[in-house]
Amino acid sequence: MGAKLKVAGWVALGAVAGALTTMQLQAIARSSFAPLPLEEMQQLASVFDHVKKEYVEPVDEKKLINDAIGGMVAGLDPHSQFFDKKSFKEFREGTSGKFVGVGIEIGMEDGLVKVVSPIEGSPAFRAGLKSGDLITKIDDTFVKGLTLDQAVKKMRGEPSTKVVLTIFRKAESRSFPVTITREEIKVQSVRAKMVEPGYAWVRVSQFQDRTVEDFVRKVEELYKQDPSIKGFVLDLRNDPGGLLEGAVAISAAFLPRDAVVVSTNGQIAESKATFMARPDDYLRRGGSDPLRKLPEALKNVPLVVLVNEGSASASEIVAGALQDHKRAVVMGAQTFGKGSVQTVKQLSPDTALKITTARYYTPSGKSIQARGIVPDVMLDETAEGNVFAALRPREADLEKHIGNDKAPEAKDPAREKAREEALKRLEEEQAKSKQPPKPLPEFGSTEDFQLQQALNRLKGKPVLVSKSAVERPVESAKAN
Repeated sequence: MGAKLKVAGWVALGAVAGALTTMQLQAIARSSFAPLPLEEMQQLASVFDHVKKEYVEPVDEKKLINDAIGGMVAGLDPHSQFFDKKSFKEFREGTSGKFVGVGIEIGMEDGLVKVVSPIEGSPAFRAGLKSGDLITKIDDTFVKGLTLDQAVKKMRGEPSTKVVLTIFRKAESRSFPVTITREEIKVQSVRAKMVEPGYAWVRVSQFQDRTVEDFVRKVEELYKQDPSIKGFVLDLRNDPGGLLEGAVAISAAFLPRDAVVVSTNGQIAESKATFMARPDDYLRRGGSDPLRKLPEALKNVPLVVLVNEGSASASEIVAGALQDHKRAVVMGAQTFGKGSVQTVKQLSPDTALKITTARYYTPSGKSIQARGIVPDVMLDETAEGNVFAALRPREADLEKHIGNDKAPEAKDPAREKAREEALKRLEEEQAKSKQPPKPLPEFGSTEDFQLQQALNRLKGKPVLVSKSAVERPVESAKAN
């Protein structure tokens, strides 16, 4: 059990939004270092010396060393990473679900930042920002031309500092500035509502520190609204993953006790483990079991899991476990295919190493790596078909990705061709209409086509199955 407790500090990482893991703080004894290749180390020292002495302008020695470490780790696979002081701080904010900012969920529209929803109780919420508001300027910087990530960084900062957002509100046809004081924000990774009488929808957008507690609270509220829920939709679309323990716990909420959720395997002993639907395998710091508050009916309620190409890692673990145990019908699109586990080792108070240490497998022994979860029912994004699906990158598209060790097959050249054709179509349509593609409806809204199909399935009504989507082949285990 000792080995498993160590592994329980690991995280199966989401890929599109970047990696999120649990820190595993370990002091590495010098005696544990493997023998170093002397000739190559001498070359490294020689290059360092030449750069330091002969480069066109002075260079910072620490930056050189950090860059060398970063390059070494980045050459392994897309998910291994060296964290310097700045990136380590951002990483810890991601896993904790806390950050300092204004408190809005955002997207992009017409090159501007769109407020999807202000987080309840946040500074933005108190300042009166509304869903649909467009942010045109952040302080003195125009948003047009910024990436979403760049805009996010400009809105974040230190606690108690101020940021001025210029808002354009379509409904009122006016622009106005709003001064907001930044503070620590607690991200809500779980949303839920009764979409129709008798039918509940719960969306998990990421597996963070408080996801399980938030999930339990939301489900309790749903059952208070309707103690006789007839159908349940678990929405994992665009969920990039996160904490492994969270994935095990959410799976355990629907599965019988002691059902296998996921297994891991790698080079070191601690990487070989099986996680089951029981508190010992998902409680990270001891304490009481949060799932004990859930109604027993949740174990048997008819269940649909929604996934898409953006569902990765921890969300694939949940979908795979519920699918293998035939506990749920998985609907949507073939998932991202990130079937590897990363461990984070702190190297100093401000730096850390995140390194891939294992692959993970569904209860039936399938590897998700570079393949993903294939839905039981394939769905298009909209009633008109897929708009963005072919453009979304997957694990198999990433440079240096690890291959699938369970089902080695040849790479499918049609994948890249399909992406190129989809991009060309979008560009042609945009040139004709002179308008950007219409964004997909918000998940959970009445216009959400895939959610409506999930409800039809739960009600026993006809489902509009995709006529074009087919399973994509896996990549060879030798492809690195």
